[in-house]
Amino acid sequence: MALDDRNLTVRLARTQDEIAAAQRLRYEVFVAELGGGGTLVDHENRLERDRFDPFFDHLLLTDARKDGAVVGVYRLLRDDQAEAAGQFYSEDEYDLSLLRASGRRLLELGRSCLHPDYRGGPGVMLMWQAVSDYVAEHGIEILFGTASFHGTDVQRLAHPLSLLHARHLAPDELRVRSRVFQPMDLLPEEEIDRRRAMVETPALIKGYLRLGGMVGEGAFVDHAFNTTDVCLVMDTQRLNAQAAARVRRGRG
Repeated sequence: MALDDRNLTVRLARTQDEIAAAQRLRYEVFVAELGGGGTLVDHENRLERDRFDPFFDHLLLTDARKDGAVVGVYRLLRDDQAEAAGQFYSEDEYDLSLLRASGRRLLELGRSCLHPDYRGGPGVMLMWQAVSDYVAEHGIEILFGTASFHGTDVQRLAHPLSLLHARHLAPDELRVRSRVFQPMDLLPEEEIDRRRAMVETPALIKGYLRLGGMVGEGAFVDHAFNTTDVCLVMDTQRLNAQAAARVRRGRG
């Protein structure tokens, strides 16, 4: 699987060295930039890693102008890979029993990040095209994963969290629930400043919502990673057809 846009290429990692390159970018974004951590983070070699890395497929965005440097990453975990790992990564934060009981093919998305120089450019769309191809190749029916707000002060996030709860809550059959429950409906809907809420919502979450993504019940405050997480769920049967077509065509 490879997609090209002049000098940018998206493909799956093939070697341990390529996975390490992804872990180095993750370190720069999640640890150095955002203040995250973890028991397996290697500060000496600047690698952000965890026990799930050997089980995931690692999607890489590389730039030929920088000798093929990894400038964007995504982790992909199918249900068969999760079985080998013993669980999905986000299962520590969310009860996924509804999704597991659905009998449908599942794909967990996570650890998405871009080098600062590539944010707002074509890289994210190229990665989404590759995810779309991966979904088709493996017959995936439900995509899900945690996405993060920076910081752990939920009151500062009251407007975006409340808007997600009010307008984008998943239906009952897909409504996974936070294990350490942090309510998201912190404000009555009539008190939500929608403009502020959208400004304060990370681009990745807004991208999922544009594609028809929905959120589970409750947030999860991850103090070790310095984030407040929500679980996004996308049913491929419910995806907005026009948005999905844009992903396939590579148009914004």
